[in-house]
Amino acid sequence: MDPSVGLHTGGPSDPSAAAEKLCASETPPPVGFIHPGIAQAIYAVLAELGADPDILIAEVGLDRRLFDRGSKLAPSVSYAALGRLIARGAERTGCRHLGLLVGQRTALASLGLIGLLMRHSDTVGAALRALEAHLGLQNRGAVVGLGIARGVAVLSYSPYEPGAEGAALHAERALATATNVLRALCGFDWAPLEVLLPRSAPPDTAPYRGFFRAPVRFDEEVAALVFPAGLLEQPIAGAAPAIRRKVEERLRRLATDQPSTRTDELRRYLCTEVTRNRCKAERVARLMLVTRRTLTRRLRAEGTSFKQLANETQFRLAGQLLADTGMSLTQISAALHFSEPAAFSHAFRRWSGMTPSAWRLENRPKDKLDQHHEDPRPRGKGDIECGGTFALGLVPS
Repeated sequence: MDPSVGLHTGGPSDPSAAAEKLCASETPPPVGFIHPGIAQAIYAVLAELGADPDILIAEVGLDRRLFDRGSKLAPSVSYAALGRLIARGAERTGCRHLGLLVGQRTALASLGLIGLLMRHSDTVGAALRALEAHLGLQNRGAVVGLGIARGVAVLSYSPYEPGAEGAALHAERALATATNVLRALCGFDWAPLEVLLPRSAPPDTAPYRGFFRAPVRFDEEVAALVFPAGLLEQPIAGAAPAIRRKVEERLRRLATDQPSTRTDELRRYLCTEVTRNRCKAERVARLMLVTRRTLTRRLRAEGTSFKQLANETQFRLAGQLLADTGMSLTQISAALHFSEPAAFSHAFRRWSGMTPSAWRLENRPKDKLDQHHEDPRPRGKGDIECGGTFALGLVPS
């Protein structure tokens, strides 16, 4: 859900011409990179807040030319570098909802080919499944998942590197973009049942309630929009099957041309799986239609293993939750499917060389240290199935 700000999909008089143009121009980014349009949105918001974006860009080591609309410098930009920029910008401006402001600037037309496919899908559910299936062709810094259970649907957003600086701000930006997308498909009055954010609540939560027009739950292990599952069956007015077929064919060609290793596929899967089910090699092998021995052999050929990738994913998410949320160690342990907090603490010390509490003290933003408290509430485990996995705690109470 990372936009190309200012990209238009053509007027109503010639939507087919817009499809032709987009189909000819889109190219997939490498792993860990996203479309540079998000950079332009960050630049604009920082300038509006009175910061000097050029100084911040230099501080994080990005090329200033990436932020010029229509720049031919590169077709993508580092997700982690933009995370550093948005985190530095929030600190410099004192705006704790900077990610929300960036996401509010984006619209369905900003998603390029994927946005065009969604606009001309038969139903809202088909549009969101298209986003889930094809987002990697535009954004290889995060994945989305769509799940349904007991009449409730959940659209979740999971970064490849949740422990990276600015990951929580990226998440709220993505959910704001998703909300704009759903309002474009369903009508301006659309609002979710709930919004879940993996960050502590800022001092002023009114901007979140005002934009989402729904309850916002902070200190969650995932970023997600929760809404009635019946919405997925809603037809999209004005959808053109001919345009949809043209865009689908272009996306198929892009997917064929985009190199993908087993390591990359597994990392994408683990991004959404790590808080939904205990990560087991046997289950993953079945989903990939190979034996566990074959999966092990292929990962070894790529210089890694299932255990290594699962540990990396758990460590990155644990680090992000420790730094950005008020979740207790017990809650984080349960979210990552450890048998008890002591087992989580032992694993975290093995991964990082320090205790979870020491990590939290060292990595938590300075403005939050005095406010920090661990949320004592017990956290239940829901059973919303998301793309073959299970989301946790996502059913509205």
